[in-house]
Amino acid sequence: MSKILNILIVDDDLKLRSLLKKYLLEQGFFVSDAANTTEADQARIKDQFDAIILDLMMPGENGLDFCKRLRHSGNNIPIIMLSAQGEDIDKIIGLEMGMDDYLSKPFNPRELVARIKAITRRPQADTISSTETIYRVGRFDFDTVKRHLKSEKGQITALTSSEYDLLKALVENANIPLSRGKIMQILHSKEFEIYDRSIDVLVSRLRKLVEENPARPELIKTVWGVGYVFVSDI
Repeated sequence: MSKILNILIVDDDLKLRSLLKKYLLEQGFFVSDAANTTEADQARIKDQFDAIILDLMMPGENGLDFCKRLRHSGNNIPIIMLSAQGEDIDKIIGLEMGMDDYLSKPFNPRELVARIKAITRRPQADTISSTETIYRVGRFDFDTVKRHLKSEKGQITALTSSEYDLLKALVENANIPLSRGKIMQILHSKEFEIYDRSIDVLVSRLRKLVEENPARPELIKTVWGVGYVFVSDI
């Protein structure tokens, strides 16, 4: 029996927040809502959530700053950013701050449900042997069941949903150059189809995590005119 997902909606628009909450409840989710990030912090103290639906523009601390604060604290809860602006620069900044997905207002709530299910999906650990789920990525072990990187000293780095999906796609196709189009197809993201600069931002995020010198990557290399490749000696 699958787990019922617990979702937190953070948006200062009461009407939209109420409509989204009603719809998600009807779709079988547990749902809480907050009008701002202060209320969101209070909700997170009281409950554990599987994903956050986060508005970009809000009074006080905005969605981008809230996302950045969560990521800097080591919290990798999946985040879908909502914005009425719909500008490519907002998507880039949001991805750089650590968000997992992006929806421009207005949007179809059915698409939001699909995005929630996509970013909260987890591999079934009991159906995959451990030898098939650990990859060596430079000085890290990448565990695809626990969805984290483990350094040689035992330090754990949790991955966001989008970081995990992209790194998994790259390591499972080691030494095979993947075009942006192929990566988009693997990640199943409509937003990436609209704006493939998102892939470049995600690659930059991964390089900062796994490369000794992100400015001169040795693991995730650019293949000019094609896309990216994960280089493995194994």
